[in-house]
Order: sequence, then structure tokens, then C-alpha cells
Amino acid sequence: MDLEVQKRIKEFAEKYGPENVVVILGGAEPEAAGIAAETVTNGDPTFAGPLAGVSLGLAVYHIVEPEVKEAVDKNVYEENVGIMEMVLDVEGICREVKKYREQYSKYKA
Repeated sequence: MDLEVQKRIKEFAEKYGPENVVVILGGAEPEAAGIAAETVTNGDPTFAGPLAGVSLGLAVYHIVEPEVKEAVDKNVYEENVGIMEMVLDVEGICREVKKYREQYSKYKA
């Protein structure tokens, strides 16, 4: 997660309250999704960005997780994400994001 995105997420959490922010990830690799999930829940693990040492505890999901898929219009989801599901490690991504969400998220969507 680049530094500008970290900055914006932190600003949104401060402006709207962390209980009102849900982060939807879209990274294609389980490890990258896990690092992004850790960043918005427990703080930047690389200690390089605006979220270094900042534990926001935000609710975080990946776009391919069932909870998100069910909440999005089926046609919109298929048009924008459906084809990618065939090439992504969906189970691995879901497992990684869920691990950090369950461990560090203080808020649920």
C-alpha cells in the first residue's frame, strides 16, 4: 500500500471515525493483501508510511471475499471482478485478509 493511500485512509478514519470506515482491498496476491490488511488494522509493518505505529483497527475486506461479493450488485461484480476470480488465489487472499481482520480489527462492517 503506497504512502498516499495510507495518508488518505488515515485522514478518512480521523474525519469520519474508524468505526465508519471499511477498507476494500483489491490486490492480486495473498501476501500483498495480507500486508495491506495489516497496515489498515495494526499499522504499517514496514514502518515507512503514515500508518507506521498507528493501529486504526479498521474493518478490512478483499473484493473477492464472500461478504463483499454478496453486497455488490451481481452484474456489476461480474463485469468488474468476475474474470479476475478465475486467475486469483481467492482462497489464499481470503485467508490472509481474514487473519488480520480477526486479529486486529476493532470494527466490523
